[in-house]
Amino acid sequence: MTLLLREIPVKSILSKSNLPVCEYAANPYVGCTHGCLYCYASFMKRFTGHPEPWGTFLDVKYWSELKHPEKYAGKEIFLGSVTDPYLPEEAKYGRTRALLTQLQGSGARLSIATKSDLILRDLDLIKTFPDARVSWSINTLDETFQKAMDRAPSIERRLAAMEAFHRAGIRTTCFISSIFPGITDVKAIIERARDHCQLIWLENLNLRGSYKTTILRYIEKQYPHLLPLYQEIYQKGVKSYWEALDQECRAYAAKAGLDYVRNDDSLTRPFDAPPLLVNYFYHEQIKKNAPKPNKPPRP
Repeated sequence: MTLLLREIPVKSILSKSNLPVCEYAANPYVGCTHGCLYCYASFMKRFTGHPEPWGTFLDVKYWSELKHPEKYAGKEIFLGSVTDPYLPEEAKYGRTRALLTQLQGSGARLSIATKSDLILRDLDLIKTFPDARVSWSINTLDETFQKAMDRAPSIERRLAAMEAFHRAGIRTTCFISSIFPGITDVKAIIERARDHCQLIWLENLNLRGSYKTTILRYIEKQYPHLLPLYQEIYQKGVKSYWEALDQECRAYAAKAGLDYVRNDDSLTRPFDAPPLLVNYFYHEQIKKNAPKPNKPPRP
């Protein structure tokens, strides 16, 4: 793959966010070289001025030194809402590390989402932030399927990074996303990750835009026996699969001694408590009956 890479100046790296989990979002890069086939953030391409396919370009952001970083004390800053802050290029350009260094000592609170173990480089730096939290996206334990879906580090490397952060006393989240019907083994992932995280988020595969066709073609070729299920869910809009999975996860959680909630991670839990399972299935029938997720206290 040929990557178009350019360095761009930006006025600010922090922007106010409407996400329920933070006050500010930070994305040190434009684009994402992990190239996930199901990437919801690919919608950002229309704001970038890039005609190239998503995953084949990357803009590296440069900004002026943060003025008065102490004004972010107690504020939640989310790194990685529309890109991974620990792309392979971060090893060279260090823009995420630059931001963390500028924020160090400010009292800001961090949430970081990644698919990479490069974040281990910054473990000691992240540890200096109050109540920092890091999540890794893991939607399979099958490395062959993972390699077909993205160019990110392997699942084992992600799990090893999660374990290292957990051992270091930093709160971690296993983000089981996106859940592929008939392919993602949710319970197996929970069992693999439960001793190394405080939260396990569950999110359904939501197909829209250009990648809907891409994924359906992939299913037709690689999992033809699942194609009728995917057509039922993503072409006919039938919700029964997610309702059944919701009930299955609830029953599993009860048997495994884990708390299970919908669209709400507001419970405050001791660091060593078993992880909380949080259902973020966003299809309308479940979302309609779920409590509205006001910004919660940190778990």
